[in-house]
Amino acid sequence: YPCYNIIIDTNPNTKIHHLQEIHNMAAYLTAQDKRTCYCAELSAANIGETVCVMGWAQRQRDLGSLIFIDLRDRTGIVQLAFGETTDREIFDLAFNVRAEFVLCAHGTVRARGEGAVNKNIPTGEIEIEVTSMKILSKSQTPPFAIVENSDVKPELRLKHRYLDLRRPDLAHNLIARSEISKIARDYYAENGFIDIETPCLIKPSPEGARDFLVPSRIHKGSFYALPQSPQLYKQLSMVAGFDRYMQIARCFRDEDLRADRQPEFTQIDLEMSFVTMEDVLKIGEGYMARVFKETLGVDIPLPLPRLTYKEAMERYGSDKPDTRFGMEIFDLTDEVKDCGFSVFSSAVQGGGSVRGITAKNAVSVYTRKEIDKLTEFARGIGAKGLAWIRLTDDGVASSFAKFMTEDEMNAILAKAGAEKGDVVFIIADTKNSSVLSVLGALRNEAAKKLDIIGDGFNLLWIVEFPFFDWDEDAGQFVAMHHPFTSPLPECLPYLETDKASVRAEAYDLVLNGIELSSGSIRITNPELQDRIFKLLGLSDEEAQQKFGYLLDAFKFGPPPHGGMGIGLDRLIMQLLQVDSLRDVIAFPKVQNASEPMTECPSKVDNIQLEELGIDLKEEK
Repeated sequence: YPCYNIIIDTNPNTKIHHLQEIHNMAAYLTAQDKRTCYCAELSAANIGETVCVMGWAQRQRDLGSLIFIDLRDRTGIVQLAFGETTDREIFDLAFNVRAEFVLCAHGTVRARGEGAVNKNIPTGEIEIEVTSMKILSKSQTPPFAIVENSDVKPELRLKHRYLDLRRPDLAHNLIARSEISKIARDYYAENGFIDIETPCLIKPSPEGARDFLVPSRIHKGSFYALPQSPQLYKQLSMVAGFDRYMQIARCFRDEDLRADRQPEFTQIDLEMSFVTMEDVLKIGEGYMARVFKETLGVDIPLPLPRLTYKEAMERYGSDKPDTRFGMEIFDLTDEVKDCGFSVFSSAVQGGGSVRGITAKNAVSVYTRKEIDKLTEFARGIGAKGLAWIRLTDDGVASSFAKFMTEDEMNAILAKAGAEKGDVVFIIADTKNSSVLSVLGALRNEAAKKLDIIGDGFNLLWIVEFPFFDWDEDAGQFVAMHHPFTSPLPECLPYLETDKASVRAEAYDLVLNGIELSSGSIRITNPELQDRIFKLLGLSDEEAQQKFGYLLDAFKFGPPPHGGMGIGLDRLIMQLLQVDSLRDVIAFPKVQNASEPMTECPSKVDNIQLEELGIDLKEEK
């Protein structure tokens, strides 16, 4: 490009601008500059209309006597056209436009020339013949191109997140998030729920993860906590008589991050009085059906299927199973309890089990080399080893066949439903929980490798969770849920005598292997609550210190109630089928819980620390 154009005009009254002067101009909006529509709202139906559009220049193309600018806003792109009939000053202005300049353009919608239609964008049949334009602000060359499906390193994009969010795919995700939130508010309002805000500065309380603590300047030495969930406040709302509460609530947990976890997240929180578990599940199902229909046009059959926790673990090795593919776990304990392979027989004798999964038509994929990789994967998640059988054209190959009789091997293959071309993977351990969890992870890993995970959305409820969980390190049973979760009524007689058999009136909603929601029916009987506290090792003084305000409220006629929290971020992630929560959150944190754009968390000066009564000690 030349640095300047030389304009020759014999009329001495013509106002001449050097292009550098034009380039430096930044105009202001006036009363006449009223946006009439968004860029991607235009179509062939608008041909002949005079419009005003505003946005960012995606790119400028100079063809000599013609200039085209792709103008982008949150809805998409429309083409601006400048030609021989365009005012010379406006044409020169267009010549100086660069990527990410902010423009206001007036003009007439017209059909594109023959052969110039762009079928890749919704506005590809039309363009705007510009009659006037302003550069509202200029932009430096951005550190990366503002394009869909960018392959730029995430660190750079997150450092400049305000630019990253201009990309059409991320903009689409955030707009979809807004729509999904609106559907939630509309649905629950139509079903009699009241939107109640709860505090973000609360009393620290144990809910399974570390609290984020906020020091108090006024009450030096005392701390607020950011809520892990609005759990206790929504129960207090039930005591207050608001029998149907909902809130799109911000929650905070100081825990290690991963693709589907952030330190701050959002959930659709709800609580209902005078209900049973069936009522809560029905209202949750209704929202799922509504949001899938309105966002994707997908009909979700109701009622949703259910599995007990025990069934889910024994069939899929997970309490959040992905049911889009089979490969269910089978139990070989009876078949191998007396076999000559000591790995199997000793596991059974030690009180454990031997179980496996069958990967259909997997021989070509799971070669010996690939099985070795899978064995290392299994060891990495707690397995002592991985036994296998390959059914090839040449016969049966196995890592343990020499220890088995022909009848024993045939019994295993029959139980596995294995045929030629299949591969069988077997785990043995003295702990059933280890066998199941390892096979659950192997099942998912093998399904990805074999590319057998189907499309679609498989929702299901997991019910009847264990009330207590065995802590290996502590050597005792601990709470699996928050202490206000009710046991199933039929389990009350053996709360103290058989903790392993006690089941909770708790439920999770699972979508394609991701836990979307968790909830329970709550304890409102003071005697039962006191009994549970004692079983969890909480003295009367500790219970009063941690939950006194709720226990005091429960002295004044608490209604029976229950509820749940639906992870909004995870729901949107699944609906839009993206790989990370970062793609559905405007300003997310990275793996080490920091935000690259603002560089938080950050140091504070000593004056602020003194005001809070905090003295920092340097680590040696």
